[in-house]
Amino acid sequence: MKNLFKNFGIFFIIFILIIALFNFFGMQDEEKTRVGTEVLIARINQEEIEKIIVSGTNIEVILKDGKKEEVKKESGESFSELVNNYGVEKDKLAKLNIEVKEGEGFDYWLAAILPFLLPFLLIGVFIFIMMRSVQGANSRAMMFGQSGAKEFTKDEKNQITFKDVAGVKEAKEELYEVVEFLRSPKKFLDLGARIPRGVLLLGSPGTGKTLLARAVAGEAKVPFFHISGSEFVEMFVGVGASRVRDLFKKAKKNTPCIVFIDEIDAVGRKRGAGLGGSHDEREQTLNQILVEMDGFDQSTNIIVIAATNRPDVLDKALLRPGRFDRQVVLENPDINDREEILNVHARKKPLSKDVSLRKIGERTPGFSGADLANLLNEAAILAARRDKKIIDMEELIEAIEKVMMGPERKSRVITVKEKDITAYHEAGHAIVAHFLPNTDPVHKISIIARGQAGGYTLKLPTEDRHMHTKTEYVEEIAVLLGGFLTEKAIYGEVTTGATSDLRRATNIARRLITDFGMSDILGPRTFGNKEEMIFLGREITEQRDYSEKIAEKIDEEISGFITRATKLAEEIISSKRAMIDKVVKELLEKETIEKDRFEELMKEEGVV
Repeated sequence: MKNLFKNFGIFFIIFILIIALFNFFGMQDEEKTRVGTEVLIARINQEEIEKIIVSGTNIEVILKDGKKEEVKKESGESFSELVNNYGVEKDKLAKLNIEVKEGEGFDYWLAAILPFLLPFLLIGVFIFIMMRSVQGANSRAMMFGQSGAKEFTKDEKNQITFKDVAGVKEAKEELYEVVEFLRSPKKFLDLGARIPRGVLLLGSPGTGKTLLARAVAGEAKVPFFHISGSEFVEMFVGVGASRVRDLFKKAKKNTPCIVFIDEIDAVGRKRGAGLGGSHDEREQTLNQILVEMDGFDQSTNIIVIAATNRPDVLDKALLRPGRFDRQVVLENPDINDREEILNVHARKKPLSKDVSLRKIGERTPGFSGADLANLLNEAAILAARRDKKIIDMEELIEAIEKVMMGPERKSRVITVKEKDITAYHEAGHAIVAHFLPNTDPVHKISIIARGQAGGYTLKLPTEDRHMHTKTEYVEEIAVLLGGFLTEKAIYGEVTTGATSDLRRATNIARRLITDFGMSDILGPRTFGNKEEMIFLGREITEQRDYSEKIAEKIDEEISGFITRATKLAEEIISSKRAMIDKVVKELLEKETIEKDRFEELMKEEGVV
């Protein structure tokens, strides 16, 4: 419909231009005055005419005073017949300077031919526009099976290299061999080394899989074809396979090069799980990818790099040697990597001299590279909102909390009682965390609503840890229950504010039993098959591999862990009631307590 309106618009403009052309030639001499034949005869009789020019049916009269007039006569009548019919004397005519012009020149031929040619021109233009539209539709239909891969050439500006990718040292070392092969494949082939067919980048969202793939292309200075797995799949069977063939055809013409397939799990899921059997569109696309990767010659310098955060759902045929020979795992950065990533993203941002990116890295455990980039961006936005020219530590710390929990909601109206309850709830979390030896230190307590939370207690680890003990988990459950139990101890009943804490505590207790094998009664085994099953587009996250009797014992063990954690928290809450009241008083006055102030309050009570 859009193209139809466009074509009619072009046709209408051409039509207006032709009309304007006619008007131009019809009104090119606006100084002439149109008069009747009787006026002409009167002028002749009164000898007021200097010259008469006869051209076809037009009679141009030039008067002695310089004025011009125009007279129309019949087409079959000559000028002499006209004046004779009106009885003009011959001596009067003899005094006239009469010039007769034959039809000639562009104007004459245009006026003669255009009335006949114009309809054919209009019809021809209309047919041309319609044919062009049809050809465009046909060309788009012919291109439907072609891949829409974006090509980044080796001469692309602002190419990314390994210098632009902070952290992931082991991943860069693995991929540097790929770069070396693309730069000088001969030294590998001379030693009989097999060309790596593919590299699979595995990692959670935001860890830099796409960035690392582009860095490989930038380092090797080769063309880079980027396409998403979802771009292969269409509602028409066979289109995805056709696009795969076209993609690898383009890649072979540009060797050496890199083909990057992002989110390959969109087409690489396990086969045979859908209603279409092995003939549905997704599986045909996957089959074609497998065939193309097997079809590489030993001398073909094409590396296929794919990325996914769902390696558990990929088909085994993709992961076998000869397809994706290497699997590179990208984890969330540690403290040193976080500092490096922050330095990279802070290059074009004016930071205050008191900003310590090391401290920011310490306060952001579990952040991915994308989270850290977003953190600095949010800090820059906050500084601009406050009309600052540089970014201070204050904006960076606030940006951390905004990324973690959402923006502050200072305008939220709450009653005095709700504010008191929130203060006791957060004080309970903080005091329990402070007095348990295996929990992370408290960095901030706030009763200002942020995101979905009415208040929050921020605990941050002093170092990156990858393994945890059962005692640590039990104490973490106790901290989560600290707010709930404090509300119950102070007011005799609880509110709905502890819902998320209870859910998290229950999930931790369940994982202690079903995933970590930390139950003394059920023993060192896991419960539930976590391998995902794909059926009708739905993912079943767990399949039971235990009986109902075991399920009852699991529930009993979950309750046992929560009961054990509850006793730990209750002992601290009952013995440290004065400290809780002191923290609550401070919170009601200032709404926020930072780490240093919280430790001062504890020292005032004789606690270090």
